[in-house]
Amino acid sequence: MDETPTAPEAIEGEATARPLARAPLVLQRRNFSWLTERISGVVEQPAPRWWWVCFTITGSIAMFGMFCLGYQISTGVGTWGLNHPVGWAWDITNFVFWIGIGHAGTLISAILFLLHQKWRTSINRSAEAMTLFAVMCAAIFPGVHVGRVWMAWFMAPVPTYYGIWQNFRSPLMWDVFAVSTYFTVSVLFWYTGLIPDLATLRDRATSKIRKFLFGVFACGWRGSNRNWRHYEMAYLLLAGLATPLVLSVHSVVSFDFATSILPTWHTTIFPPYFVAGAIFGGFAMVLTLLIPARAMFKLHDIITPQHIDKMAKIILLTGSFVSYAYTMEFFTAWYSGNAYERFAFWNRVFGPYWWYWWVGMLFCNILAPQLFWFRWSRRNILVVYFVCMCVNAGMWFERFIIIVGGLHRDFIPSSWGIFIPTWVDIWTYIGTLGVFTSLFLLFIRFLPMIAMSEVKITLPEADAHYGSGNGQHPAMSGGQEMI
Repeated sequence: MDETPTAPEAIEGEATARPLARAPLVLQRRNFSWLTERISGVVEQPAPRWWWVCFTITGSIAMFGMFCLGYQISTGVGTWGLNHPVGWAWDITNFVFWIGIGHAGTLISAILFLLHQKWRTSINRSAEAMTLFAVMCAAIFPGVHVGRVWMAWFMAPVPTYYGIWQNFRSPLMWDVFAVSTYFTVSVLFWYTGLIPDLATLRDRATSKIRKFLFGVFACGWRGSNRNWRHYEMAYLLLAGLATPLVLSVHSVVSFDFATSILPTWHTTIFPPYFVAGAIFGGFAMVLTLLIPARAMFKLHDIITPQHIDKMAKIILLTGSFVSYAYTMEFFTAWYSGNAYERFAFWNRVFGPYWWYWWVGMLFCNILAPQLFWFRWSRRNILVVYFVCMCVNAGMWFERFIIIVGGLHRDFIPSSWGIFIPTWVDIWTYIGTLGVFTSLFLLFIRFLPMIAMSEVKITLPEADAHYGSGNGQHPAMSGGQEMI
């Protein structure tokens, strides 16, 4: 009888011999060729029917959202539900929401890169693209919110003959510089990582137009030692430049509120609170997009349960930070002895917008992520997707209750009011969801959604000693993931 050990026994023996062995980041012992064919095939093959259906729906929603913007610009901000005392509502809520969504891409690409977390390689490209599209959607709202869109160029630091200068002490101006810098560095970071893969698509192109376009954007990449040396140095420098932006951008956005004197707003906890919430919501949106894409394009061997598990743990971690910030807000309101502050938080929980707090902040942001304490829930795609959708909704509700909840009942009861969104408010926001999804669909259709060159580095084949001895990966046997 054959005494060859079974797969579980082999795994156990190897894990005992190598206690630091880890599960592979690409399953089924895939090689360089398979990775290139599978990822490039998404771009090179005709678009599947489901892509056209999804793009038609999202494109139509985006077009109607753009119509709402045009209607608002031609008619005036009165088409929104804004009025005294609520001068900021869905517009600034959407701005803060989309800026937060854009944080996960830079965190995955920059900070995890500097920390040598190789599991990021399967998800960083899509997360970076999501960052760019989210910032584009966010930029719509402040520009339109000024009322006279054609005067928005005054926010740029350029000389003017009219003698009108920007108020550089205003946090709103800080937003302009922080967000524009963040977007510029994110574009450079995303494009730099694309160059080796664009060269691969250029070499595989069968039409002259595709070969020309990919060749232009590949910047003459040949894969030489000199190319790789300069590429790695540029990528490292951009990662170092992008890392402080992850912390600074949403901190600056939080100053829009923290530098005011309104109850629930003037608090020093806002910068770390907003940063943690941004990463929390950003990772949830990354999983919201990647889980369907993983299933549609059959990328289970590249985006593995291990990747989803690690991202769920980060959601749990940042969600714990957010829960702590919620608790500290109420504690400081009570401990301050300020009657206005205490009333504002009581109004947040039991006032006209009570269900925003109970459903959005308590259930979606605090209770739902607690499922990720259990391994079975982190490995269950349906549970992960449910929690991510809860977080997406909860983070929007959180921004709404902070902004509108702090404005609609201030110091004088005679000035209290209620904000009710109009159809223009609602469809403008839904339209940005259509813009965001349409841009992501175009991205996965025409550009590699996974960084081929970076994923290949994680394979055993990339090891200079690959093929020596038995050539087995230290953490797998039979192509199965070690549990």
